[in-house]
Amino acid sequence: MRRPALVVLVAAAFTVCLILGYWQWDRFTSTGGTGQNLGYTFQWPLFAAFVVFAYRRFVHLEDSTSTTTTEPPPASAVTEIPIDVLPPRVRLAPSDTLGTDTESRQMAQYNTYLAELAARSDADADAATKQVPPAAPHD
Repeated sequence: MRRPALVVLVAAAFTVCLILGYWQWDRFTSTGGTGQNLGYTFQWPLFAAFVVFAYRRFVHLEDSTSTTTTEPPPASAVTEIPIDVLPPRVRLAPSDTLGTDTESRQMAQYNTYLAELAARSDADADAATKQVPPAAPHD
């Protein structure tokens, strides 16, 4: 028997899902039952089946992993990546050709304008913080 706690968990989940399906059927057949209850009536048994499927898949994968233990290649072996696997590298234009087109020149002019505005704003802020000390009170 494989992992008794896991088997108990799967059995409990399976049972709970079937009980919830029966409860939804009971709700559907009652006076206030709706189509939503009928939908859940069919859905809960599917959840129960999925729990069993997932457990069987887990056991199968665990068995296949333990039987196919491959030895890793030695650390000194060089592994080469095929050239078509990686995307091509982006080629950047040389910095001396930047700013020759109209859009780049306009962007540079706009940045210069913003720098001038920031300098003026800083100068105005400095002037506002320099206050004349209050005059001494007259006796």
